[in-house]
Amino acid sequence: MAKELPLISPDKFHDECAVFGIFGHEEAANLTYLGLYALQHRGQEASGIVSGDANQFFVQKGMGLVADIYDRSSLAKLPGHMAIGHNRYSTAGGNDLKNVQPLIVNFALGNLALAHNGNLINAQMLRNELEAYGAIFQSTSDSEVIIHLIAHSKASSFLARVIDALNRVRGAFSVVLLTDNGLIAARDPYGLRPLCLGRVRSSWIVASETCAFDLLDAEYVREIEPGELVVISDQGVDSHRPFPKVDPAMCVFEYVYFARPDSRIFGANAVYATRKALGRQLAAESWVPADIVIPVPDSGVPAALGYAEGGGIQFETGLIRNHYVGRTFIEPEQSIRHFGVKVKLNAVSEVLSGKRVVVVDDSLVRGTTSRKIVKMIRQAGAKEVHMRISSPPIVSPCFYGIDTPTKKELIASDHSTEEIRKYITADSLAYLSLDGMLKAAPGTPQQYCSACFTERYPIPFTRAEELQLGLFEPAS
Repeated sequence: MAKELPLISPDKFHDECAVFGIFGHEEAANLTYLGLYALQHRGQEASGIVSGDANQFFVQKGMGLVADIYDRSSLAKLPGHMAIGHNRYSTAGGNDLKNVQPLIVNFALGNLALAHNGNLINAQMLRNELEAYGAIFQSTSDSEVIIHLIAHSKASSFLARVIDALNRVRGAFSVVLLTDNGLIAARDPYGLRPLCLGRVRSSWIVASETCAFDLLDAEYVREIEPGELVVISDQGVDSHRPFPKVDPAMCVFEYVYFARPDSRIFGANAVYATRKALGRQLAAESWVPADIVIPVPDSGVPAALGYAEGGGIQFETGLIRNHYVGRTFIEPEQSIRHFGVKVKLNAVSEVLSGKRVVVVDDSLVRGTTSRKIVKMIRQAGAKEVHMRISSPPIVSPCFYGIDTPTKKELIASDHSTEEIRKYITADSLAYLSLDGMLKAAPGTPQQYCSACFTERYPIPFTRAEELQLGLFEPAS
């Protein structure tokens, strides 16, 4: 019997989430929709928009892609001059409509809606504490903890309650809150996830990435800095620094894979140029005689261009991606070899036949897809297949907002490069070194979190957090 399979590859990290907010625009919900459309790559599971005006909030949410959830009639139900939106991939909490953000409540100080990108490492302990005080949770999302902390805070003002709550959570947060009076946007002290500030005429915008500004013809103003909280209201933008100062630890994997190539993140540095630099560095470290360089589309394209440029080897498109496959596909009853990969990628035999081929991809997680791709390229007639990865081996999971496999599912955590090469059946395999990756990334190596490559986490874990996150087995 034919069976339905998910489209999302099991051999890539899942994108985290996208946040967007706008204040002071007569079409706030429409622009939020467009902003979320531009940020679709950061979460494809669900989406939500909350708009507001005066003392009333309006909400539309749904499972699936942005273009499938909203239409003219649903956006018409979102009046108001301010709005926030969220695209979700569930890093914490299940795949369920009750977990779709923005989360919205009404409490003693008015209306509040929250959209959160990141992951809180002490969420379960805070939840247990709040429930002991009588808090009733509507979702299983760690983000709801922030709302309850705001509601339970004894601070006198709304802003002071938000600051109090965000000082109690640990982990990654780029968060946008909608209140009766405007927007509050904040980024955790480490700056793990990106967040930026822009303007469209007299309106203010906050978004995870600058590609959302481009679609709206908005002006990029600046990055919301690590540890900064901004209040956007009729009075303009007011900046605060309410968190303890720590050394930044921005996620370097945003440059490797997550951010859209046309975005500028972490101080307005171009993602596309950085990915090309990663490829050039990869060629400098692991050049191999070859006839052509091909990318694994689409995420491997900039690095492959950099490798071809740095290595003096011709760039070709040897794998064609089908961009029009839905979220699931039906596998036929009769088995087709490498069916799951072939639905999305097809090898071009005219390009590959008789060639020594370098295949460039941005990362290698489990190795299952790489193995199928290598075999597909050989089947198309390639004489040699050399796999090159524009990031180091991934040896440990992320706890800061990326849905990564467990350590035992990461092939590099307990296999050598040579063992992985044999598994994926390539003639050679090389990763970009950690030093090479950090050298190619803008700024200084010390400003990045590279825990998934090193197992050195920038936020020290308490023993209770270690147990919550499954880092160690509890004592028997």
